[in-house]
Amino acid sequence: MSSASAAIPQPGRTKAFLRLVMIEHSVFALPFAYIASLTAMYEWDKSIHWGRLLLVTVCMVGLRTFAMAVNRIIDREIDARNPRTAHRELVTGAMSVRHAWTGALIALVVFLGAAALLNPLCLALAPVAVIPMVVYPYGKRFTNFPQAILGLAQAMGPVGGWLAISGEWSWDAVILGLAVGIWIGGFDLIYACQDVETDREIGVMSVPARFGIPAAIRGARVCHTITTALLAWYAVVTGAGVFFWLGLAVTAGAFVYEHSIVRPHDLSRLNRAFFSVNGFIGIALFVCALLDLLVRGLTV
Repeated sequence: MSSASAAIPQPGRTKAFLRLVMIEHSVFALPFAYIASLTAMYEWDKSIHWGRLLLVTVCMVGLRTFAMAVNRIIDREIDARNPRTAHRELVTGAMSVRHAWTGALIALVVFLGAAALLNPLCLALAPVAVIPMVVYPYGKRFTNFPQAILGLAQAMGPVGGWLAISGEWSWDAVILGLAVGIWIGGFDLIYACQDVETDREIGVMSVPARFGIPAAIRGARVCHTITTALLAWYAVVTGAGVFFWLGLAVTAGAFVYEHSIVRPHDLSRLNRAFFSVNGFIGIALFVCALLDLLVRGLTV
């Protein structure tokens, strides 16, 4: 096998890489980038520009794939010491570090290429989006609040989605970005609760490990309350209609449900809260936001 072909992940390695980066979890942040992009299109000329929307998709998936791969590479030794994560591909040897880096760099090039095709501002600001993605996995080594770094990284999605369409800065998109970042940071607080004992044993820093599970759950509730308020603010400043407000009501109800099934002394339904409920929130709010924009005059 030539060195050129060896540098390209083979089919089995590609499948392992997609498992490594959990590609299906793009459902968490991608809908909000779409909401920002479609709102910007509505304000621009009330038409959906499918080519730009495709490039936004490529940017989001490319950047997230790069971030997840780098996260797994940097954290592989920590993952090996945690029974919950010891099955991950870089720990078991299903994927080598070299091939993980290959996939990560390919994803980064795809992201930068799509950003360049959108507009000069997107390309110029692309490194700003990359930096927190690389810093985040190191966060648990120097701060008890790594979720704050994760939230900052995730807040970039809606801001970038708006910039991709308008080519101009938007504070409306910042409000939506903050809502997304605080939302994801909040449910990551919940997710981190399952690793408290292991984290304390091996020296990983987090809110649950430092302050305890009850404090982390309360923090997540505060985060999701703030998220709801920010989404309401976004609805007001963008002149959203009844369907968006309906989606916000559904989102608020989902938050209430999420926090009713996860309690400090009962984490048995944590995965349902993390994966099912939060995946539902993103999709439900996007569908309602899209319906709202279509009713208000956005044309396909």
